[in-house]
Amino acid sequence: MKLAELNLPDFLQKHYSKYPSLTPIQKKSLKAGLLDNKSLLICAPTASGKTFIATMSICNSFSKFPKSKAIYLVPLKALANEKFKEYQGLFKETDYKVIISTGDVDSESTYLNNYDLLILTTEKLDSLLRHQAPWLSEVRVVIVDEIHLLNDPSRGPTLEIILTLLKMLIKPQIIGLSATIGNPQELAAWLEATLVKDDWRPVELKKGIYAEGKVEYY
Repeated sequence: MKLAELNLPDFLQKHYSKYPSLTPIQKKSLKAGLLDNKSLLICAPTASGKTFIATMSICNSFSKFPKSKAIYLVPLKALANEKFKEYQGLFKETDYKVIISTGDVDSESTYLNNYDLLILTTEKLDSLLRHQAPWLSEVRVVIVDEIHLLNDPSRGPTLEIILTLLKMLIKPQIIGLSATIGNPQELAAWLEATLVKDDWRPVELKKGIYAEGKVEYY
């Protein structure tokens, strides 16, 4: 399966033209209904192509549902900055606007209504939901990066409440991304999502023991 074979916007095809072939986890996600607006829980190693799965979902939604919005949810401000730069590059020659909002101020943030892709921290989305930001009803896709943090004692409860409210209030396509999930089947069932797993990684992971200046692989 090649990128050019997919019914995705031209700007995405052009931006990622140097990566014509899809990775195994990307192919599995497409077969599981990624472009049919189905919620998925993606579990695959680091650098296996999970972010591009999110990107395909976002761009597919923009193409199918004009004037819709997407949220990319991250746990850390540093990760939010990384994703913001990445999507700025993707959308720079389009009419789509991306913004990052990681502020700790508890407010409705009405200005966010002017943007298509919103990169938010968990705490920011929690604030927006509590203030019942009216534009949230336009959100068709929610990407949850590092979704395994549901198990984190400090951030987990807030993320759980957010996902519960999203499923109840707007029922978006939810794409959960993680390299490490201890109970993926259980989490996928709770998300009402299809579990998509793969072990492929671009660089082989070798295990070994280092002792006295030597490494013994096993």
